[in-house]
Amino acid sequence: MTTSNLEVPLQVPTFHHTPYYCEENVYLLCKKLCDDGLANTDGSDLFIIFISNEKKQIPLWHQKASQRAEGVILWDYHVICVQKKGNENSSSLVWDLDSSLPIPSPLGSYVAESIRPSIQIFSEFKRFFRVVHAPIFLRHFASDRRHMKDSAGNWIAEPPLHEAIVAEDGTIHNLNEYITVSPDDVVKNVGADNVNVVFAEKLGIVVGENDLMEFFSLIPDES
Repeated sequence: MTTSNLEVPLQVPTFHHTPYYCEENVYLLCKKLCDDGLANTDGSDLFIIFISNEKKQIPLWHQKASQRAEGVILWDYHVICVQKKGNENSSSLVWDLDSSLPIPSPLGSYVAESIRPSIQIFSEFKRFFRVVHAPIFLRHFASDRRHMKDSAGNWIAEPPLHEAIVAEDGTIHNLNEYITVSPDDVVKNVGADNVNVVFAEKLGIVVGENDLMEFFSLIPDES
């Protein structure tokens, strides 16, 4: 990417974070949430969201890397984790280690403050959301970090110290499969069938910004 009790916000330093490597940060975040008992041990209550569009220009607010008012920034893509809580009276939670909002934040608050669907933006900046179930993501995702090198092979941003992520089947890089989206990929009518697809398919589904909340409301409380 260029440019304890879950009701209590946790401090970001608790989690591994390398600036501009949001996909790897989220990968390690999921594993830690599972290992620390903050999520189901198999990650079944966690969902990865890749936010992107055809032009690889997506505006988000309250991002710590921003130097502008209200923390607005134009990422080429961004990756966050949403946790579907088991209690039907509790909100789903967003884990975004690049956000200046409380971590985690209720999904509704995060959408309102960071995505701001109520703000009119030019069509080329419209954001699409690829939702992938964490257990599937953790098995299939891979990145050798090639996207973070310039044409001369130099790092655009210093890479994480840990080894590059390799998928269970030996794949070394497939990030582009997750961040490549177009309007044709977007589900037109979000329903229960789409939830089943997310639980089964490597690349999940793609929803529009106005359907994100609706999609998570359809996921069973005990996933």
